[in-house]
Amino acid sequence: MSQPSPILIAELAYPTHRGKLTALFNTSFNGSQQRGIIAAWCTFGTFKISSEWSWRIPSLLQGLMPMVQLIAIWFIPESPRWLVAHGRRDEARQILVKYHAGSDENSALVDFEMAEIEAALQFEADTANSNSWLELVRTPANRWRTLIAFIVGWFAQWNGVAIISYYLSLLLNTIGITEAKDQTLLNALLNVSNWIGAVFVGAMMVDRLGRRTLFLISTGGLFVCYVIWTTLTGLFVGADNKALGQPVVAFIFLTYFCYSIAWAPLLQAYTVEVYTFTLRGRGLSFLLTTSFSALILANQVNPIAMQTLGWKYYIFFCCLLLCLFWVIYFLFPETKGRTLEEIRDVFEKDGRSLLEEKQTHDLENGQTRGEPGKTSPKAHHIDD
Repeated sequence: MSQPSPILIAELAYPTHRGKLTALFNTSFNGSQQRGIIAAWCTFGTFKISSEWSWRIPSLLQGLMPMVQLIAIWFIPESPRWLVAHGRRDEARQILVKYHAGSDENSALVDFEMAEIEAALQFEADTANSNSWLELVRTPANRWRTLIAFIVGWFAQWNGVAIISYYLSLLLNTIGITEAKDQTLLNALLNVSNWIGAVFVGAMMVDRLGRRTLFLISTGGLFVCYVIWTTLTGLFVGADNKALGQPVVAFIFLTYFCYSIAWAPLLQAYTVEVYTFTLRGRGLSFLLTTSFSALILANQVNPIAMQTLGWKYYIFFCCLLLCLFWVIYFLFPETKGRTLEEIRDVFEKDGRSLLEEKQTHDLENGQTRGEPGKTSPKAHHIDD
């Protein structure tokens, strides 16, 4: 479910809504905020039950959302880009007319989108040597994309937040909060805070601030919060000062809030954008494989490191976050204000748009499109 969903959302979305919609998808699925809220508050309500229903009720609720999805999936249209790629141009156009133009058959936006989709698919068919996984690393542009996917996938698990996600009870035990009721309540409130950050700061600001800026704000905020949190924890453990416990809890919340600004909403949304149509599925699969591999490693390493080093293990993540900030600064390009096809120009950097290449290709092959003297509209900045 996690692989095709963000691709379908990105390729179906109205151009100026794409960033927000794909980011919102991640806040409900991969970022786990909405699921976390349901799970956290459900377990907070059932942990007092003395029978097996204390865990059976949360487990049964896991099946509710897939049931809704199974019913609703039949009403979702196919990706126009997939339809064009498989020779079903008329079906693709009708979907764009219905969902992007209010059923206006003469919409200039639909004409532009169709021309750009066809140009992109033609370009990818002409330049791809093969239809294999090796395409992810064949050209400099594709290696750049794949390196970004690796960094986003790996450091979504290795930016320090996994310590909070999976070992919150150990963290709270460290600062003297040991009651099950207090821990489950803090976990429930933490998920609400994360969701607010992911939706209202991350997803809703993705087109205003940009993807790269959100990653920098999120990672920079993580670094600052982690340094303060590490310092406070060290002082608490060293002096056994219970007064420092509350500030530590506050910075646990702030650390996860900073994470939620970008690493939750943009994990898949940004990766979907940087890859071209023919590589989008493989690129996202590579991201997920990287992320799950990092998660497996973290689940094996973090408990041992926490037991051996205690709070001093946090220093490792402080150093890691500082390096990650500068990697993002120099490596991550901005993709806001462009259609999925125009993002290709950011990576290829040859100074020519896909429509210009298509027009050249058509002229070289003696083909003409549209009315004489009429050119396709250019919209390198879709916000305009």
